Amino acid sequence: MRYDLVIKNGVVVTAVTTFPADVAIDGDTIVAVGRGLRGRREMDAAGKLVLPGAVDMHVHLQMPIGRFVSTDDFYDGTVAAAFGGTTSIIDFVETGPEETMVDAIAARRALADGRVVVDFGLHMTITPTDMPKLEQVAAAFAAGCTSFKLYMAYGHRLDDGQLLRALTAVHAVGGLPVVHAENWDVIQALVAENVAHGRTSPHWHPRSRPALFEAEAVGRVIDMAAFVGAPVHIFHVSCGVAAVRIAAARARGLPVTGETCPQYLFLTQEVYDRPGVEGALPVCAPPIREEFEQEALWTAVQRGDLPVITTDHCPFTAAEKATGLDDYSQIPGGVPSIEMRLAAMYGGGVARGWLTLPQWVAVCCTTPAQLMGLARKGHLAPGYEADVVIFDPDAPWTVTPQTLHETAGWTPYEGLTLPGRVQTTIIRGQVVVADGELQVGAGYGRYLRG
Repeated sequence: MRYDLVIKNGVVVTAVTTFPADVAIDGDTIVAVGRGLRGRREMDAAGKLVLPGAVDMHVHLQMPIGRFVSTDDFYDGTVAAAFGGTTSIIDFVETGPEETMVDAIAARRALADGRVVVDFGLHMTITPTDMPKLEQVAAAFAAGCTSFKLYMAYGHRLDDGQLLRALTAVHAVGGLPVVHAENWDVIQALVAENVAHGRTSPHWHPRSRPALFEAEAVGRVIDMAAFVGAPVHIFHVSCGVAAVRIAAARARGLPVTGETCPQYLFLTQEVYDRPGVEGALPVCAPPIREEFEQEALWTAVQRGDLPVITTDHCPFTAAEKATGLDDYSQIPGGVPSIEMRLAAMYGGGVARGWLTLPQWVAVCCTTPAQLMGLARKGHLAPGYEADVVIFDPDAPWTVTPQTLHETAGWTPYEGLTLPGRVQTTIIRGQVVVADGELQVGAGYGRYLRG
């Protein structure tokens, strides 16, 4: 039997095991995994790793924050994702004051549908102004938003009573709450004290958002979710003490998951001491922390306490970052990582002995697909969508703005050398990236309804 496409002679990597095999695709579906398969079209993956397309369940493309909009739009951001082996992303949607959740989803999709290169879904954000709209959560869920973003910081912060009500509403429809956990009252007090004493440079950014109070917020929302009986996922964990709270909850059998991001695994808070705008570029929240936190986080990922790696990709230009140099609390927060994540987790995780190949695939591909309810993504087996990455483990490269397809013009990982990189990205049976070239146009990606 001849299949439409067969990827031959590679080493298949799943979240469970690795083995030499061919992968056969008909249409948009994987139909066979085995040896000696024949295809009308064949791709030789000898010496390469063949894995499921990566899923990044935390990105902010074309996202308005104050006066600015994150630099990568739905086209540029998803092109970068595809070059990095990410075949599905989950972005965010917020309602306007008089806008229903369903209308907000439609408006956000109108920006993305004709532009995306990879498949995409949306988290629905619940803000204080959405408290009267909680009866709309079921309709948002039916429209494809099966996860709901809850903030414990910024202007979108929910107080504890609102947080409890939102957790209850999301749990009632079977949704997954995903939470930005920090103690906003403490942060505001520390920022005000620093600014009053003239401590306004980015150096003070991590010192205004203590790890201890990130952990406190993580513990608080876990306790609320346990009271409600809801699962909860903690976004962008930046420190070991927060990971310990998650591990303890998981040890008690609570349905709690957490993630960390490349900026916390590869950078330290000394980046904020760089002169001028260079110190402002890496400002994000939670902040990048002290060097010892890296080992704590890698250990948490290795143990499965943090079973997901995402990016929280939300870049701004250097000029936009520079607008907060006189007051670090006004710097638009976020860093770009969407393209380097999969290769970085291989280089920093597998090649350095922190992760096995299956763990690498689990944290970048399989577990996020499962959490987001993407039943046919994140695995290489018959019946799954043919989202496939061919990864060359022996293709060293150095991360620079010129080797990436992101548009911010800078990367916090500049100069980082990684031992391998993505060679080919396939989405639903279609080659999207091959040998450094984009093979599809804007709008190839589809909306994921969870």
